[in-house]
Amino acid sequence: MPFETELRSFLVEAKQNTCAAGGDTQAEPSRLGAKDYPYVNDNYPYLDSYVGELDFAGQEVVWKDGSAVWAMNYFGATITLIEGFPEFLFAALKQVSPEAPFRGSAHYSSASFKYVCRWNGDLGKFNGEEQIIYQGKVIFSLLFHGGYVK
Repeated sequence: MPFETELRSFLVEAKQNTCAAGGDTQAEPSRLGAKDYPYVNDNYPYLDSYVGELDFAGQEVVWKDGSAVWAMNYFGATITLIEGFPEFLFAALKQVSPEAPFRGSAHYSSASFKYVCRWNGDLGKFNGEEQIIYQGKVIFSLLFHGGYVK
């Protein structure tokens, strides 16, 4: 299996089994005040590590054979906290796909919330933004960027 195909599949698996999906696989923090969510499958260790709560910054890194090969940084800001928002965000993030393994799918919605994710680039170099909308107003926004590291 080509590296990029393998990495795309692994990213979906890792994200669906860690914090992005509301998982409880939290590990000992690597930095003061951080929340760390590791995942390992074969030769691919993954770590999602962030600081903050309603407004937060973090980084996801994938290693292969002991070297970092891919990373993504993100910053999210909660504009208005609405009951059910965190659960909806986790549900949206579970919709991540191999075609765009950055955050969630391009669109996802429930009776109350709408999730929209837009990006430019590909797995090697990308940037994007996700938003959660409630009653026509943006209540959460997150910026992300990343790509291959050498």
